[in-house]
Amino acid sequence: MAKKRVLIIGAAGRDFHNFNVVYRQDRQIEVVAFTAAQIPGIADRRYPASLAGRISYPRGIPIEEEKNLEKIIKGKKIDECIFSYSDVSYDTLMNIGSRVLSAGAKFSLLGPNQTMLESKKPIIAVVAVRTGCGKSPTTRRIVEILREAGKKVVVIRHPMPYGNLEKQEVQCFQTMEDLEKNHCTIEEMEEYEPHIAMNTVVCAGVDYEKILRRAEKEADVIVWDGGNNDLSFYRPDLTITVADPHRAGHETRYYPGNVNFRLADAIVITKINSADPESVKIIVNNVKQQNPSARIIKAESTFKLDSPWDPKWKKALVIEDGPTMTHGETGFGAGFIVARNHGATVIDPRPYAVGSIGKIFTRYPHIGLVLPAMGYGEKQMKELEKTIALAECDVVVVATPINLARHIKMRRPYVRVEYDLFEKAKKELKKIMKEKKII
Repeated sequence: MAKKRVLIIGAAGRDFHNFNVVYRQDRQIEVVAFTAAQIPGIADRRYPASLAGRISYPRGIPIEEEKNLEKIIKGKKIDECIFSYSDVSYDTLMNIGSRVLSAGAKFSLLGPNQTMLESKKPIIAVVAVRTGCGKSPTTRRIVEILREAGKKVVVIRHPMPYGNLEKQEVQCFQTMEDLEKNHCTIEEMEEYEPHIAMNTVVCAGVDYEKILRRAEKEADVIVWDGGNNDLSFYRPDLTITVADPHRAGHETRYYPGNVNFRLADAIVITKINSADPESVKIIVNNVKQQNPSARIIKAESTFKLDSPWDPKWKKALVIEDGPTMTHGETGFGAGFIVARNHGATVIDPRPYAVGSIGKIFTRYPHIGLVLPAMGYGEKQMKELEKTIALAECDVVVVATPINLARHIKMRRPYVRVEYDLFEKAKKELKKIMKEKKII
């Protein structure tokens, strides 16, 4: 009997996990290719034979551009397409589904029971309804609580395999030097560095069963630190979903964030101190309708500067987290709020954008007065550095999770914005962790 020919529609993360868990050992299915989207420079590679299985896939599996979806389906005689990436609107999801169906293939999604791995250790999953909601501050608070309870914690981070996939199969980071040795991109460092700064081991990579088994050897509790608004790769004992009142209503309209919203044991509404109270009410009402058993935790997100603001700074270039600004569809973040609160004029970065940075503004026209910290490779990091150098401003406000000045040259004065969850949220998180008998 002929094998079913499958195409996995992805973005270098969830797609590889779905393949590893569901399809790698299935001899009745041939995964013909992956497609790539969202992240620049990840197409035109191959998922290596050493990870795919040398017997079934001796040449590995090609990764092709999603823009050629119909051509791939028809040219490679695809039977079924599996959608396998996150943070897309329902309109976008079904637009891709319509493209698949009109090309003659079946369009499918995989569910949690098919893709969540079981652990011997308790797992807390921190996920979100959109990218940029505030998962990282929430995760840090959870790690603090676990440590105070005497638990040894390992954080497992959602994949970002943008480099050599074989070398990235299983990665664990304990020091800042580990980031340099592994040639991490800015996007990777933004997620790993805050954990390392807390002396927390953070693991990531490609094969998440191997990563889990490694973490189980040294952890009392494992914290899943989700990416975008993706589902957990592991079956959690406690699911904490983060929602953003600056994008109220998105929790019901984006995939798979709405699944996280419905699965949550607790929903943390962040940034309530900078949001319209009516927007907070929208999320609360949606919780009552879609997940009435979930506990609601309203959390202030506190901003602080790493050095004093100079009154002479009148014009500010604001740099915000890249994915949050791009496919996260936000127009501003903590840096913008801080600059405006200090009376500064936020300059338009678009006239100074060079290379791929300029193309980002074309691709995501909703981004206006902030510069997304894009750094998916050395070339793009250099273009970001040049864009910052060209900008006519008095100060650069850096609101990224990492100290950007450690990785690119800052030729102007700069100030970092750091943010965290208010202490009250920590107490409420601790209470639900006790109820679930994790601490």
